[in-house]
Amino acid sequence: MKGIDQAMNTLPCQGCKGLCCGPVPITGKEFKKIQKKVKTFPRKIRERLERQPRFFGTCIFYDIEQDQCGIHDVRPEICRAFGYHKELVCFRKPELATKEKISFKESPVGYLSIDFTWKDF
Repeated sequence: MKGIDQAMNTLPCQGCKGLCCGPVPITGKEFKKIQKKVKTFPRKIRERLERQPRFFGTCIFYDIEQDQCGIHDVRPEICRAFGYHKELVCFRKPELATKEKISFKESPVGYLSIDFTWKDF
């Protein structure tokens, strides 16, 4: 039963093509974690991600070919909270946004794709 409940509370990201993935504010700590992760990418993966076309403001790490986050294990806090808080509603499954307003411990230092681009990683 737990597996069914968990599946029912999952965001329907497959097929979304990253439309909700941006702009993504990141903190200094998140920037460093992402930078460290990207340095471990094999050259082919990095190059494939870099040359993918994106809508303006969409996260540079959203892998449109794989239809998934390219840095999922180090994704920013806002990405982890998206869809579950009232001010971060998923348009495909708005009923999941039951948590109150999110408060972040650290202020963002910029936005992925706008302030931070591939040259920063």
